[in-house]
Amino acid sequence: MMHSSGKIMGLIFILFSSFINAVPGQGLDSGSLVTNGIISAGIKPVLVDSGFIFTEGPAVDKKGNIFFTDQPNNKIWKYDTDGRLSVFLDQSGRSNGMYFDTNGNLISCADEHGQIWSIDPHGRVTVIINDFHGHQLNGPNDLWIDPAGGMYITDPYFQRDYWIRKKADSALGGDHVYYLSPDRKKFILVESETVKPNGIVGTTDGKYLYVADMGKGKTFRYGILKDGTLINKQLFANEASDGMTIDNRGNIYMTGRGVSVYDPEGKKIGHIDIPEKWTANICFGGRERNILFITASKSIYIMPTRVSGVE
Repeated sequence: MMHSSGKIMGLIFILFSSFINAVPGQGLDSGSLVTNGIISAGIKPVLVDSGFIFTEGPAVDKKGNIFFTDQPNNKIWKYDTDGRLSVFLDQSGRSNGMYFDTNGNLISCADEHGQIWSIDPHGRVTVIINDFHGHQLNGPNDLWIDPAGGMYITDPYFQRDYWIRKKADSALGGDHVYYLSPDRKKFILVESETVKPNGIVGTTDGKYLYVADMGKGKTFRYGILKDGTLINKQLFANEASDGMTIDNRGNIYMTGRGVSVYDPEGKKIGHIDIPEKWTANICFGGRERNILFITASKSIYIMPTRVSGVE
């Protein structure tokens, strides 16, 4: 296992923490999640392993195996349902957020060159998005795939030390949210008013999309139309999120300073403390999808729940 440098992790934490506002109801602890039937009494996050540099992008396959990134080390790791860790892919294009499609391919925000990758089970890579109308994307950060196979992508500009470029392509006009149609023939901008869009997730019925805006320190909910465009933007939470997931009750799990849990109406119902400087992302995994898997700075944690994930 590699050793943490601390330097990159610290820089990332400082960057993200500058975008997060104080959150009303911060005093809600994990005890309220017991009351709401989300976790059992006495359950706390368990450290699986440490010594990475900065963990991100957890995604679960059909069997419940979880894949996550160590972006500064340019690797994708696999945490299988038996609790074993292994490297799935070296030279991962600096993958960040990831999500599995219905064909079992791991779709990745490979921000080294502003691309979206499709990685098959054998680790073979196909670039499915290379630019937007000939202009390199800022740095695809996170994505969610809807039930029909359409893909929503957040594209903020966060300067990376491995980039040669030092500024965004002005032709993009800012940091936006994009949509790729299921047939991959239509790639369009669907939200242009975000400042730093980041965490993203949608509902299993494909009706609603949640997008966190780090620049505004808020998370918004949108209605989704059949053509993939978004309507009825509404404030969901006065808190942004680096990564998000959703459970079978429609509760939204948001990350940053630990894990905040909101019910479908936008009421904060609990908070899980994570003993790391930054909690980057989260998903449900395991054979029953009832294991919360948390990427946090140099570490990964798991936590059994009484609910299950639906991604």
